[in-house]
Amino acid sequence: MNASESNKAALREALTPIQWAEKAYEALMSKFEPEMLPPDRFHYHQGVFLSGMEKCWRQTGKPEYLNYIKRWVDSQILADGSIKKHKSDELDDIQPGVLLFNLYEQTKDERYKNALYTLVSLLKTWPTNASGGFWHKGHYPNQMWLDGLYMAGPIAAQFAKTFGESEYFDRMADQAILMAEHTHDPNTGLMYHGWDETKTAKWADPVTGLAPEFWGRAIGWYPVALLEMFEYFPENHKHKAKLTSILQNLLISLTKYQDDATGLWYQVVDKGDRPDNWLENSCTSLYVHAIAKAVRLGYLDAKYLKYAWKGYQGVVDTLKFDENGHVVIGQICIGTGIGDYAHYIARPTSENDLHGAGAFVLMCVEMSLAQKAQQI
Repeated sequence: MNASESNKAALREALTPIQWAEKAYEALMSKFEPEMLPPDRFHYHQGVFLSGMEKCWRQTGKPEYLNYIKRWVDSQILADGSIKKHKSDELDDIQPGVLLFNLYEQTKDERYKNALYTLVSLLKTWPTNASGGFWHKGHYPNQMWLDGLYMAGPIAAQFAKTFGESEYFDRMADQAILMAEHTHDPNTGLMYHGWDETKTAKWADPVTGLAPEFWGRAIGWYPVALLEMFEYFPENHKHKAKLTSILQNLLISLTKYQDDATGLWYQVVDKGDRPDNWLENSCTSLYVHAIAKAVRLGYLDAKYLKYAWKGYQGVVDTLKFDENGHVVIGQICIGTGIGDYAHYIARPTSENDLHGAGAFVLMCVEMSLAQKAQQI
């Protein structure tokens, strides 16, 4: 090991979880002015990245994080509260609305509130399958994807609590339960990537309508979404106990598929024995975040925190640094639709893309809280 590699190895050991989060933001903020974050519309790629930044801001208090978030939001929200560019028939383009709550609280600027009403009100008339499940996108009729709960659930739950619109608690609880009832596999405890009630999607099983595989990142969005929703749900909500059981069973099942050698999880979660399968950082980050947060909030026994720390260290062990000393987060599957095993395995990977970096920061922020709790 040369001196440079030795220094980098020492840095990996020395940095705390919140410092790793800040390293990620240092890298991405140096690359993108906030107005230039891709893609060129109001979309969850920026939303997950910046919602992680908001959580980091809450821990560090650094104003540059809040200013960065505000600059991006202000580049997207017009004076009347309408949104400059978004797809109103895609759940992916509702998720960034979670950023508006804090900005409204901080500034009392009515356009943020107006934008929230614009976005969340779409869910009242959202297209559904025959069972009432939200279509993931307008051009994917009747298809429910696990990702969809993260795109609509947290914003709707926070909206319900903030503005007294309690109907959204029931609406999103119903979505979460419907998704779990139809995608949960009793043998593995995992959840399939999607479900088409009409069984007409090219990927749908002709008998069940289910997607053929358990894709890593899709499974990750679901418990992350539930835990965000639980922060706003009434404790006595009629579905809280059922949703809690769903969360617990999924997270406990996931621990059985963690790679013993690295602490990471596989791209196709249950097929780690296949030589062409590969270890993926964004799903691992989401699982770590969810397990640690579930422990912190009392939904999982503290003994499960060992899986979170092992996964966290596994991701950190994969990190590299570029010629400018900025952290490089690799092994991130690019955006991915539903397909068969070969489809997922052939997906390209990226470095420092927004949803991967966002997942990484969510993990780091939560592990920072776990670390603080252990030090008390």
